[in-house]
Amino acid sequence: MRKEKVHINIVVIGHVDSGKSTTTGHLIYKLGGIDKRVIERFEKEAAEMNKRSFKYAWVLDKLKAERERGITIDIALWKFETTKYYCTVIDAPGHRDFIKNMITGTSQADCAVLIIDSTTGGFEAGISKDGQTREHALLAFTLGVKQMICCCNKRVIERFEKEAAEMNKRSFKYAWVLDKLKAERERGITIDIALWKFETTKYYCTVIDAPGHRDFIKNMITGTSQADCAVLIIDSTTGGFEAGISKDGQTREHALLAFTLGVKQMICCCNKMDATTPKYSKARYDEIVKEVSSYLKKVGYNPDKIPFVPISGFEGDNMIERSTNLDWYKGPTLLEALDLIQEPKRPTDKPLRLPLQDVYKIGGIGTVPVGRVETGVLKPGMVVTFGPTGLTTEVKSVEMHHEALQEALPGDNVGFNVKNVAVKDLKRGFVASNSKEDPAKEAASFTSQVIIMNHPGQIGNGYAPVLDCHTSHIAVKFAEILTKIDRRSGKELEKEPKFLKNGDAGFVKMIPTKPMVVETFSEYPPLGRFAVRDMRQTVAVGVIKSVEKKDPTGAKVTKAAAKKK
Repeated sequence: MRKEKVHINIVVIGHVDSGKSTTTGHLIYKLGGIDKRVIERFEKEAAEMNKRSFKYAWVLDKLKAERERGITIDIALWKFETTKYYCTVIDAPGHRDFIKNMITGTSQADCAVLIIDSTTGGFEAGISKDGQTREHALLAFTLGVKQMICCCNKRVIERFEKEAAEMNKRSFKYAWVLDKLKAERERGITIDIALWKFETTKYYCTVIDAPGHRDFIKNMITGTSQADCAVLIIDSTTGGFEAGISKDGQTREHALLAFTLGVKQMICCCNKMDATTPKYSKARYDEIVKEVSSYLKKVGYNPDKIPFVPISGFEGDNMIERSTNLDWYKGPTLLEALDLIQEPKRPTDKPLRLPLQDVYKIGGIGTVPVGRVETGVLKPGMVVTFGPTGLTTEVKSVEMHHEALQEALPGDNVGFNVKNVAVKDLKRGFVASNSKEDPAKEAASFTSQVIIMNHPGQIGNGYAPVLDCHTSHIAVKFAEILTKIDRRSGKELEKEPKFLKNGDAGFVKMIPTKPMVVETFSEYPPLGRFAVRDMRQTVAVGVIKSVEKKDPTGAKVTKAAAKKK
């Protein structure tokens, strides 16, 4: 598989209700990743819950909780193929409650696809100061996603008069492809990250559908941290765009988190274009592109290198083939934009670092940690050490999308079976490493270069927000603000300042409140960049300059690992 096509990870991000799961589910369906009977079954289930148009999203949203709420809560990973790549898609949560999950997903991406709601109100909500279109673009760049594709999505507006007292969720049928959990279906949001796969002409793609809902931002961070590219879905409707791009909108936050987590490639999708006034409005598309581009440039992306694709996640316009409804648009379709993603460079020569996204107990097999290889190589028979605890064991087998691998390389999202280890001994945020080559250790403290972006007051010594680094989400203490610096030149402005405020940059000594693994940005970039969250929003971003590590005491070494030593 690896010889034919390159494997890339794509995170789908954007403001809640911009149509991320629906767009992703429809794309996977169009590329043959989902059986037609599955879609028909989801359509029947969606109709019973008055959510007819959720059927595609239900492919990704596995949790009952996600289906019922109608939002993505955690990140969803699927795969598809283009002519050039094997693509893993990370459908990131758009809801602000779940920004942590969006960050985790985005930090794993090679390219971001930004889905933009093109309808009047929808676009404005996403691109507003508080909108997720803005935030997602900024986060994608901060998280190291250097490539982006923008999709201006559209969706047929249904008459809701008869359903005013009901759940008003007929348009979720594609999203239900992703949202499998009952809680997700009933709320109509994605709660956890969903992983699916599809193929383009160039790539094998794993899709990470990250939650957009703010309640589940932690899950969005988890998904984003695994992506090579982010797809930012923007709601183009009146109010929808404005909500996402507002100061508190997830369009903003997701973009910021994607950039922070190292997702340097992005695709923006302007969604729901047929709900603009007039329908398929080029003027609305141009307005969205102008405003989103301005924000993405501030975040750190180069908008000239980001395709903005007007699409319909529900109807399928401009996803695989060109739509006659949007004949004024001369750029690539979403599928073509995915094949334009630059092939990511994979650091195979460095020691193994694999942050865990989840840990499962599978009957007849045992404990299976899941995550993306960030650096190095993972092989069956290898003795691995999990930081921060120092637990050491042998890897029995390695799988990706139910196929056994002889080796997993950087960028691969894998599950691996470990011997004599209980599920409770491993957690999301732990890092697998080769026990014989610079094994991962707990960080006693670390010094970071931080930029304050969105804090209402002043940050001083003793401040204790949540730090989102790779798949880890742990409160850290700002033990000592060492210097204030010029954020562009890096020149020192003040020694030991009393506080930092919005726009300030500085060096800060940080101490984790719980055991965690971080690395210097220079040695292991995916484990050395982070977002700082407080008050349900991203308040700062930064990179780690130095780490003081401590050796584990009383760490468990399994019998299988001891025999190999």
